[in-house]
Amino acid sequence: MEMEKEHKSSHPRLVLVPLPFQGHINPMLQLGSILHTKGFSITVLHTAFNSPIPSNYPEFGFVSIPDNLSEQLISADDLLPFISLLNLNCGVPFQECLAKMVQKQEVENEPSIACIIYDECMYFCDAVAKYVKLPSIVLRSTSASTYLSRNAILQLKAEGVLTSQGSTSQDLVPGLHPLRFKDLPVSKIGTPEIFLQLITNIYKTRTSSAIIWNTNDVLEQPSLQEIQKQCQVGIFPVGPLHEVAPASSSSLIKEDNSCITWLEKQKQNTVLYVSLGSLASVDKKELGEMAWGLANSKQPFLWVIRPGSVDDQEWKKLLTEGFVEAVGENGCIVKWAPQKEVLAHGAVGGFWTHCGWNSTLESISEGVPMICKPCFGDQRVNARHVSKVWRIGIQLENKCERGEIERAIKRLMVDKEGKEMRHRAKNLKERIQLDIREGGSSYNSLNKLIELIMSF
Repeated sequence: MEMEKEHKSSHPRLVLVPLPFQGHINPMLQLGSILHTKGFSITVLHTAFNSPIPSNYPEFGFVSIPDNLSEQLISADDLLPFISLLNLNCGVPFQECLAKMVQKQEVENEPSIACIIYDECMYFCDAVAKYVKLPSIVLRSTSASTYLSRNAILQLKAEGVLTSQGSTSQDLVPGLHPLRFKDLPVSKIGTPEIFLQLITNIYKTRTSSAIIWNTNDVLEQPSLQEIQKQCQVGIFPVGPLHEVAPASSSSLIKEDNSCITWLEKQKQNTVLYVSLGSLASVDKKELGEMAWGLANSKQPFLWVIRPGSVDDQEWKKLLTEGFVEAVGENGCIVKWAPQKEVLAHGAVGGFWTHCGWNSTLESISEGVPMICKPCFGDQRVNARHVSKVWRIGIQLENKCERGEIERAIKRLMVDKEGKEMRHRAKNLKERIQLDIREGGSSYNSLNKLIELIMSF
């Protein structure tokens, strides 16, 4: 294991363990930043794979532990065996690292470790924390509704109502309005048994003292109330974490800030921002339909084409088929964008998103309505809530077709329907801002969480 950086402090130390993917690293480091401002010393224990960039968080200590993952597995599209193997491989080095940290704090009068906060997918941490007699807390970086829907999958499977492959039924799932069976976050790739076992492992009641949630009562009060009834420990909805945390970047991909200069030239609320996240990929046909749907809409757009998300040859072919000429100055294409800054820009009036939970929260927090095109996992649950619960977006449910894309863009960006969604989104933003301020439920949850940690 490699000690990348260490800090001496008299404050209690918190050890954070993120899952090594962008959508999980972000909320964990945001939580760390919040707790650091409250006086805690932060050490991040991370895998060698997708390790965070220490220079982005100079006030943290970073310690790398070996993950013993093969390049073949790391490059695979199926995340399920990756996460399972990560939990098998990291337990021993994590335990050894913690033992050294405890020994060091005794010998060198280092700050004592108050507790371990780990991503729900790094569930090996629970057993290690118990072994070394340290309290632990789980961070759930998905929505509360996703938790309930995944628990429902296990129950429906046990009752024989749902197969391992899920369902395409439009029928509503009992007790999970407005989710349909087709919206349940069943994995479409890999072995169904691995998925079900992974969900069981993630949600199994263990010895952790509490659960932190990157959500709040404004968005998910009914779901949170239901979860608290089921949970034997306290839950602390303290989100949106990115709104509470000091500004910083935890992006693993270099951001292209030139798009901000382009946005400065655009009119208020006219630009559609398009980004399908840090993991999703786009096939040849979908790429073409997206491109020409955007071009034909005549609406200004900022499109993120992440390296590896499309075939380079297909992308170059598209550029030579008249797309660039058709778009002209009306479009800006970058490899990666500073998303929070983009969504906060006055020129951006809509967000075409995969509906990962972080992106959904960031869009809601800036009052930006959405076109939702979920790809996998919890994204279908989030998209359904965006379109049917909060009513601040349009969900694309069919295969990407340029005519449907063009119509959806005009509905969101031009029509009366889109203006009404934008109005609701702005109201939701204002309610969230009140919730994270003094007296709000998220603010109060954070204070109660700190009290709990200080009591260990």
